[in-house]
Amino acid sequence: MKPRNLAILLSAGIALAAAGCGSDAGTTPDAKSSQGSAAANAPVTITVGCKPPKNNPKEAAQWDADVAAFQKLHPNITVEGKDAFPCIVPETFQAKLAGGEMEDLFYVYYTDVQKIIAAGQAADITPYLDSVPALKNIRPDVISVFKSGEKIFGLPRVNYSTGLVYNRKLFTQAGLDPDQPPKTWTDVQAAAKKIAALGPGYVGYGEYSAGNTGGWHFTSSIYGRGGDVVTPDGKKAAFNSPQGKAVLENLKQMRWTDDSMGTKQLLRWEDLMRMMGSGKLGMMIGAPDVVKEVNNTFKGKFDDYGVAGMPEATTSLSGGDGYMFNPKATPDQIKAGLQWLEYKFLTPGQGQFNFERAKADGLPVGLPDIDLFGDTEPGKKILELRKQFATIPVEHFQPYIDANSAVQFKLEPPKAQEIYAVLDTAMSAVLTRQDANVDQLLSDAEKKVNNILAKSS
Repeated sequence: MKPRNLAILLSAGIALAAAGCGSDAGTTPDAKSSQGSAAANAPVTITVGCKPPKNNPKEAAQWDADVAAFQKLHPNITVEGKDAFPCIVPETFQAKLAGGEMEDLFYVYYTDVQKIIAAGQAADITPYLDSVPALKNIRPDVISVFKSGEKIFGLPRVNYSTGLVYNRKLFTQAGLDPDQPPKTWTDVQAAAKKIAALGPGYVGYGEYSAGNTGGWHFTSSIYGRGGDVVTPDGKKAAFNSPQGKAVLENLKQMRWTDDSMGTKQLLRWEDLMRMMGSGKLGMMIGAPDVVKEVNNTFKGKFDDYGVAGMPEATTSLSGGDGYMFNPKATPDQIKAGLQWLEYKFLTPGQGQFNFERAKADGLPVGLPDIDLFGDTEPGKKILELRKQFATIPVEHFQPYIDANSAVQFKLEPPKAQEIYAVLDTAMSAVLTRQDANVDQLLSDAEKKVNNILAKSS
């Protein structure tokens, strides 16, 4: 979840120079007569951002091994990885974009893609995509992140969608079936009451309401209920709706009527992670990587947790990252870069999906934390390999996989960080004030968000 939060925090800054950086929706390298295509198999070098840094030795070594194997298959291509942590630095990212100083293949968050396209800071790779067989199997809602009209400007590396993270051990202690996690918000409410009844300190359901994380989870909840945060044209708030009211009313009832959310509120990202790791929190909204973070940082155990789909959801808040191409890249660099991306990130059993190697290297295998292909053949193959080489109980995450096969991914709203700050107020109010007026909270938030969107348009 840390990279996601960083993505949210960075998204507002990417737009600062957009107005002055060009109006074309990207650049088509074919149009650059001075950069014509070289002869077939001519030597070509590509620079690629976001190589794992040296302080992540296992994944850095895997990257180097993949580069060596790829270059053996393509002797004319030299891949120069640029290691950095973090992969995006807000103080330099936009300046590098505006100055055309990015790598030939540069790393981006989903939330920044459309701003980059609108500013003409990425190459149109559509003419070269016939060389990427994996493209036809990528989920349409994932590849749409990189589209403007019929043109495509990048490829995904990782994506996530939110679900319901739950403590299987607490479910068992509370007399609940951990293999049958909640499917509706009524189920969540009932389970939370039973978990809270285990005794002092136990919290059935936890929620954020500070540091803009409350607004982020409000967005996840309203998406799951079929609502929206802004109108389709991005010009008006859309959360003052029956779905938005349901989000706040449900939390208010669990907090004050059921007493299943604990007394400590105004929680931020780390608070729920710590509570989940301590074994005292029953449920929270999150993606499968929450379990990894709880295990790695907050001393939880993979065996104790599971992830289900968002209750009642046909749409889920999603995010992720991928690669776009520098407008200065030549056609041959783009072709070579596409071959590298397919090898490293889009092929079952290879690169990031080489689960046999990950297991041998002592890395956790089994979390369904990347879903680029849905229910297609590559998607099925990846699930099969993930299960074959799993080092954690994959069956604990099957409800999430089953639910997500029918869920559409949906990105964060424009001006996300500013909107989340406004919605934090509504979330914190219903969790700290028993007399909070939900209708008034939504109305006040609507006016503030409309003002934010008006200024940005």
